[in-house]
Amino acid sequence: MDSYQQVISTIALTMGAAWASGINLYATIAVLGILGATGNVTLPSQLLVLQSPLVIGCAGLMFLVEFFADKTPGVDTGWDTIHTFIRIPAGVILAASAVGDVSPALVVAAGILGGTVAATSHMVKAGSRVVINTSPEPFSNWAASLFEDFLVVGGLFIALHYPLLFLILFVLFLLLAVWLIPKLWRAIRFLGRKLRSVFSSENQSYSFDNQVQIDNQTESKSK
Repeated sequence: MDSYQQVISTIALTMGAAWASGINLYATIAVLGILGATGNVTLPSQLLVLQSPLVIGCAGLMFLVEFFADKTPGVDTGWDTIHTFIRIPAGVILAASAVGDVSPALVVAAGILGGTVAATSHMVKAGSRVVINTSPEPFSNWAASLFEDFLVVGGLFIALHYPLLFLILFVLFLLLAVWLIPKLWRAIRFLGRKLRSVFSSENQSYSFDNQVQIDNQTESKSK
């Protein structure tokens, strides 16, 4: 029974760290580091580095930066775009480290799954924020960002203290992501086509106005 609980706890921590890093990497590192340093959880030996005050301090500082950047319409999408190249590799590393002292094959497998999970949660977050940015008011961005921060902290707490419950919720998230990501992609493509049509119509209008001015100047000179 103890070995079964250990396996469930390890899987929950592995997938939880990868999932959370795809949404807010710095909050993930800070939460794991603080919980480990205060003795609330026992982290695997490969994750003990997160308990370092330097790591916790840097993660906390970057979390503050992201806290404000993530709540500014337009800036949040640029931030998410940059962090595509940060959150997903970090998800690989955290997942591979969270499995503990196991065979290299299991470490690699955990890293592959962790990268996929981090990419999935990142796509859901980034895609939904692009759609939310179409709203003219800023309050929806604040609400979405605060919900994401709460989701990361709450999700990690559940993964560490109620691993079986987390795995059930995690499966539900994956099913939601499979349903939601194609819809977000279609919405983003529609927005892209709409923006292109707006800019192309403005360019055509600008070109027409210029041509009218040139024609008028030509007529004036001929007279």
